Amino acid sequence: MFKGQPKGLFALALANTGERFGYYTMLAIFLLFIQAKFGFSAAAATQIYSIFLAGVYFMPLIGGILADKIGYGKCVTLGIGVMFLGYLCLAIPTGADLTGKVMMFGALALIAVGTGLFKGNLQVMVGNLYDDPKYSAKRDSAFSLFYMAINIGAMFAPSMAKAVTNFFLGKSELVYNANIPALAHQVMDGSIAPENLAKLQDLAASMPGAAGMDMASFAPYYIEKLSTAYNYGFAVACVSLILSVIIYFSCRSWFKHADVNAKQAKAANPTAEVELTPEQTKSRVTALLFVFAVVIFFWMAFHQNGATMTLFARDYTANTVEGGLRIGFNIWCLALIAVSVYTLFSVFQSETKKAKITSGIATLVLWALAAVLYLRMPESVNIQPSDFQQFNPFYVVALTPVSLAIFGALANKGKEPSAPRKIGLGMFVAAAGFLILTLGSMGLASPKELGGTVSPDLVSPSWLISTYLVLTFAELLLSPMGISFVSKVAPPKYKGMMMGGWFAATAIGNYLVSVPGLLWSKLPLWGVWTVLIALCLISGIFMYSMMKKLEAATK
Repeated sequence: MFKGQPKGLFALALANTGERFGYYTMLAIFLLFIQAKFGFSAAAATQIYSIFLAGVYFMPLIGGILADKIGYGKCVTLGIGVMFLGYLCLAIPTGADLTGKVMMFGALALIAVGTGLFKGNLQVMVGNLYDDPKYSAKRDSAFSLFYMAINIGAMFAPSMAKAVTNFFLGKSELVYNANIPALAHQVMDGSIAPENLAKLQDLAASMPGAAGMDMASFAPYYIEKLSTAYNYGFAVACVSLILSVIIYFSCRSWFKHADVNAKQAKAANPTAEVELTPEQTKSRVTALLFVFAVVIFFWMAFHQNGATMTLFARDYTANTVEGGLRIGFNIWCLALIAVSVYTLFSVFQSETKKAKITSGIATLVLWALAAVLYLRMPESVNIQPSDFQQFNPFYVVALTPVSLAIFGALANKGKEPSAPRKIGLGMFVAAAGFLILTLGSMGLASPKELGGTVSPDLVSPSWLISTYLVLTFAELLLSPMGISFVSKVAPPKYKGMMMGGWFAATAIGNYLVSVPGLLWSKLPLWGVWTVLIALCLISGIFMYSMMKKLEAATK
């Protein structure tokens, strides 16, 4: 799986891992932060969230066009600096006033611009490593490994966000409770009902930091302390970016030869690359545009993880877990299990008996350590909405070798599906994921009936955990394969622009994330998920209807 890959892949992947760790730490708590601090409704909060995501994924189009002119490495370096300023602004505590909103929106703009300069262009350099005929056959597996590295950072991010938030909230002798922010804002705007006031008083009474406070004092105090704790969580992104910079520049010699755009390559060696005909260029660009059209609806559905799925986790899912499910809420258990998948595969893939035995022993040790950590967990574990966001990256990391093994075996038999077919199949799998959540939502009160409070009927966390598992299968079929397809099919002089086009399509999908948020208080809960199922199915059917044109463009 790792054998025969250029070492530049690992340097670029690790640099991206650090950046993504900070980004997903911020994203895990961002929706909760803006609702807690500013009192935004679910519709307004998901709209802000989706516009931000759209900006983050649209700006690589601009960054790619710029990089096609001035170079990929220059844009990556500039992007890191701009992102750092954005995260720094977001980490500074402010009031919940106009100044605070301006600071927040300004920070989001800087993060979006910086990501646009960094993300797509880093991935173009990864693709350039595989223009070398020596490595060209490993392009798809390389992007799967690169995608896995991204998700290592994302896997630890929610736990880091939770740990930092709880630590700084605990310094004020307060604890997080999903009910409190909405109830506190009802106190502050004078709209709280007597029964909700009594509920808030009971919650406050359990916290030493609220001793002697009436609710008129407790409400703004809790909001201030919680918001500040979230600010410190955002500061994690600044630290992770510094680590990315160190990795990127210390290992630059490993991938420096891939930091070259078409203009620079032609200047260095005018005869090295054959120009595509206008017809070939048009065919390839058209194929990519078809793919971009489909992935819009995948990302609209998939990125509900930070929007309506976070609201479902907060308002409809049990906030404690018992039994075997507890292991999923210990990030170190998950990390050990994920690593054990790789050592287990090494048992079968190693070329020497000694390596096989060593891998087998390592696998048993990792399982034993995970078991010890699990047995030391309390019988009942408190969980927070952001905790669920660690399951998707965990599944990506753990299932990547499984995916590579399956498609490797099919490739050896000449039966591996093309990248476009994998993308189409991914849309159908995504629909199946939301079907699970639809079944779990049956019989629950609608968000409108709850009026911003937590449902009295809470479902098992297993519904969300299962949904994340199926959506991850869809993601592995679609996202790394799509990026690989773009790097392979894009005309050389438009590589940056086409990789940016992939992210621009993602941006449109991310903006459409707000649609289920707008429907959140207007439809039955199961109706929100049904809309997503229908869109995924329609997109998958469209993808397969265009399959001949898409596959012809790769030849």
